[in-house]
Amino acid sequence: MQQIEERDYTQRFSLTLWKKLLRYAREYYKDLVRLMLVMGVTAACDVVFPLLTSYAIDHFVPNLDRPGGTEGLPLFIAVYVLVLAVQVISIYRFLYLGGKIEVGVCYTIRKQAFRKLQELPFSYYDRMPVGYLMSRMTSDTQRLGETIGWSLLDLAWGAVMIVASSVTMFLLNWKITLIVLLVVPPLALVSWVFQQKILRAYRTVRKTNSRITGAFNEGIMGAKTTKTLVLEDKNAVEFTELTHEMKRSSVRAASLSAAFLPIVVALGSVATAYALWKGGQEVLIGGMTLGVLQVFINYTVQFFEPIRNIAGVFSEMQSAQAAAERVVTLLETEPDIVDTPEVEAEYGDNFHPKKENWPALRGDVEFRHVDFRYKEGEQVLTDFNLKINAGETVALVGPTGAGKSTVVNLICRFYEPTKGEILIDGVNYKERSQLWLQSSLGYVLQEPRLFSGTVRDNIRYGRLDASDEEVERAAQLVNAERFILKMKKGYDTDVGEGGSRLSTGEKQLISFARAILADPRIFVLDEATSSVDTQTEQIIQQAIQKVLSGRTSFIIAHRLSTVRTADRILVIDGGRIQEMGTHQELIRKKGAYYKLYTNQFREESTMDVLGKAEETPA
Repeated sequence: MQQIEERDYTQRFSLTLWKKLLRYAREYYKDLVRLMLVMGVTAACDVVFPLLTSYAIDHFVPNLDRPGGTEGLPLFIAVYVLVLAVQVISIYRFLYLGGKIEVGVCYTIRKQAFRKLQELPFSYYDRMPVGYLMSRMTSDTQRLGETIGWSLLDLAWGAVMIVASSVTMFLLNWKITLIVLLVVPPLALVSWVFQQKILRAYRTVRKTNSRITGAFNEGIMGAKTTKTLVLEDKNAVEFTELTHEMKRSSVRAASLSAAFLPIVVALGSVATAYALWKGGQEVLIGGMTLGVLQVFINYTVQFFEPIRNIAGVFSEMQSAQAAAERVVTLLETEPDIVDTPEVEAEYGDNFHPKKENWPALRGDVEFRHVDFRYKEGEQVLTDFNLKINAGETVALVGPTGAGKSTVVNLICRFYEPTKGEILIDGVNYKERSQLWLQSSLGYVLQEPRLFSGTVRDNIRYGRLDASDEEVERAAQLVNAERFILKMKKGYDTDVGEGGSRLSTGEKQLISFARAILADPRIFVLDEATSSVDTQTEQIIQQAIQKVLSGRTSFIIAHRLSTVRTADRILVIDGGRIQEMGTHQELIRKKGAYYKLYTNQFREESTMDVLGKAEETPA
């Protein structure tokens, strides 16, 4: 079972985390400032409207029947309309800016995360399922964009409203204001208690969401296997358990948020009721006008409305922090394999190579006392020593788990030795950039991976600047053109998602042509013929003879017929070389290779006889 790397978080609301996240919104800082200024203007308008209403109540309403009672009304109306117009423009601007920031932050984070995924080595993908990564790139990132784009807007509006309302209330009646503000400490206590519970609940929701995304991914990718093994019921039961867990955790998180807001509303209502009662008494005894009471009640309500909004924002940020923790963890993941600053300075990095400084690669490879173990795994290689000359073809055979793929993955620097060193052309390959080495690699996997697009597009991935003639020549070299030209559109035929419209053998030949197009100095065939039929295997073997000449080549194969022409055959078992030599030398030695070869030969002969017997009519 794949080890899942899913970090648990226990800390409370983290300002440091949000500061890190805001770095990824750096290009939108000016828009954030504009957004807060616009929200400040909107909040100021909200503060001014009750004052205008109070003025109308105290100056125009009592004097409507008196001569000159409406004096100044046109000016008042003009001011009111002006404030209203300013507010309308401000609302339009904050909607525009909020949307721009939300979309922009999502775009920036996803771009940075995708770049990070390109930099991370194979070992990271050994630990992290695709579904978990998809969850971080989609729903988690979307939540962060919404939070940064809109929650900050609410916070800016709330802060201005609270300060402006408080100052005005103090100026109107400082005694009543002090009583109203006594509600704030209980609000702070409630917020502190609910903060921990809400954040914990939303962390569970985000983790469960990742597991569901992973289950979707496995269900889609493994649909054929599910059908053939009749596992629909079992998968449905497992998925139902996941969704029930998601439902439980989501309901708990929503319940906590739902309980938090009514408490804030209730405390605010108590304060408003007190202000209305006390202010009403002041009006009756002539200590306060009706207009001032109206202003005071409006401000008391307005004072707690932004507090309620901030409480809602706070709840949302608890949920968003759970997403932020996961996204920031991905963005800050340090690759297991990195080039030193000195190497980057001379040879460049994966995105900014300095090819003019790259030395030519001949293809000499040497292992010197190499040990290797996978992260949190068992030892695979121990004191492994091997020297391969440029242009030599080396085959690696042995039982499953012996370390064959590990050897070539170390050569390709997809992993690095835990001890010892690997030399390319006599130099420790850590003294060269990863891109320098991997740009000279051709790698054909057991399960070929094609991309959506045409046959020509998929071959051209080997070298993006290749001409159509070079693409077709690569296909001819690996004997792929015979089936390509039979297709309706030839090289312009769409292969479907993942090459779904092609057979395994056809995909293998296209991936072989893609690797050849790059003209690599080091070539790796990792079980490249194990999943194809005998006829396709013969085609690939013919191609191997043509294209591997002059290249340092490594062939991993269980079908030993593929490796008979290799310059050297290594029998690997338990992370060590048990035997080494040509096919004829190892057959004469009658050791481990001889047993593997003769056993396989007997099995193939038996299957051949059985197949002919079935074809013979009774």
